[in-house]
Amino acid sequence: PSKTPCSKRPLVIALHGTGATAEQLFGMAFPPSPLSVWLEIAERDDVVVVAADAGEDGWSDCFASDARVAKQDDVAFISAIIDHAIAEHEADPERVYVMGVSRGGLLAYRIAAEIPHKLAAFSAVLACMPPPERVRMPSKPLSALIIGATADPLMPYTGGKYFYALRFLDQVSSIEDSARFWCELAGLTETSAVSELAHRHDWDKTRVVLYLWGGDPTKLQVGLYKIIDGGHAEPSIAQRYPSWINKLVGQQNADLEVAEAAWTFFKDKCRAAQGHYVAA
Repeated sequence: PSKTPCSKRPLVIALHGTGATAEQLFGMAFPPSPLSVWLEIAERDDVVVVAADAGEDGWSDCFASDARVAKQDDVAFISAIIDHAIAEHEADPERVYVMGVSRGGLLAYRIAAEIPHKLAAFSAVLACMPPPERVRMPSKPLSALIIGATADPLMPYTGGKYFYALRFLDQVSSIEDSARFWCELAGLTETSAVSELAHRHDWDKTRVVLYLWGGDPTKLQVGLYKIIDGGHAEPSIAQRYPSWINKLVGQQNADLEVAEAAWTFFKDKCRAAQGHYVAA
C-alpha cells in the first residue's frame, strides 16, 4: 500500500498456476489474472500483498517427490517471504494468509500442511488435495477456503484423473472431499450453511453456491465455493479472460470476485485463533 502504516498490516501471499507468472498474477502481463484485484484490496484496506514466482521449473507442490523438494523447497521459500515481510514491511505475524490457483493451490495445501503455525488461513482455488495414501496429510487444523468448478477439465471436481492428463497430473481427491478433510481436522462436524450467490448476467451459464462450516469468522472455518458448470478459470466480475481461453479451459463465472471472496474469509482470522499459536 502507498500509505504509511500506523500499525502492523495483514500479509497475503498469492501463488500463480502453471504457465503463469507473478507479473501476470498482478496484471502486469497478458492475460491479467483475477487475483490482480488483490492490488485494489491492498490499497483500500492496507494489506501487504506478495506475488511469489515459481520460475521455469514450476512449484514443488504437494505432489512433489522428496528429491524434487531437496532441489527446490518452495515451502521454505514462502516461509522466508513471510519472515522478510514481517521484518521489512510491517506485516503482522498474526495475520498471514496464502492463496494459490491451480498448481499454486496445490502448493498452498503443502504450505498449510508443513507450516500451519505461520498462517491464519489459506485458500486453494481450482485445486484438489492428494488422496490420503499419496502423501503425508496435514495434522493441524487451519481455516480453509476452497473454490472448485464442476466442469473443470484439468482438476476433476469429483476427484480421480482425466485420461488425457497423462503424466501432467496425479490422481486427486475430490473438491468436496478436500473441504471435508479440513472440516474434520477442525472438528466442524455440523451441517454447513448454504447460500447461492446472486446471478448477474443471462449470458453466464454458471452458478455459484457457498457452503460454510463454522459460524464465527474469527475462529476456525471452512468454506467451499462450488462453481456449477464452471471451468478452470478463476471466477471474476472485473477481470475477464478472453473467449479463446474459455474455449480451452471452460467457462469463467462472473458472479464471484475471487480475491474479494478470499479477503472476506481471511480478514477476521488471526493465527492465535487457529489452535496452534507459536510466538514470533
